[in-house]
Amino acid sequence: MTMPTDGGSDRIFELQEEVQQLKEAVVSHAVVDQAIGMVVALGRISPDQGWAVLKEVSQHTNIKLRNVAELILVWGRTGVMPEEIRAALEDALDRTGPTQIPGSPPEA
Repeated sequence: MTMPTDGGSDRIFELQEEVQQLKEAVVSHAVVDQAIGMVVALGRISPDQGWAVLKEVSQHTNIKLRNVAELILVWGRTGVMPEEIRAALEDALDRTGPTQIPGSPPEA
């Protein structure tokens, strides 16, 4: 089989890259959706509020939203969350409605 010499192989490469990017976007979207679900359950808030909380935590910690979502999912499995994320999440949820994240120190 011969490869086309009219730039077709370049187009195939471009399409392969696009497919890979779409696959990564689907996985990223699933991670974010799962984290929103955890925040919704934790804070007893709506999915729209959960999305807003995740965005706020991302902005306040200067960590990409997908990475914040991954850290929240890890916390769900292990109970371990970086203090910076925990504090920002508690603050964001407090602005949405009073909530204390399990495992955080009790308020004085």
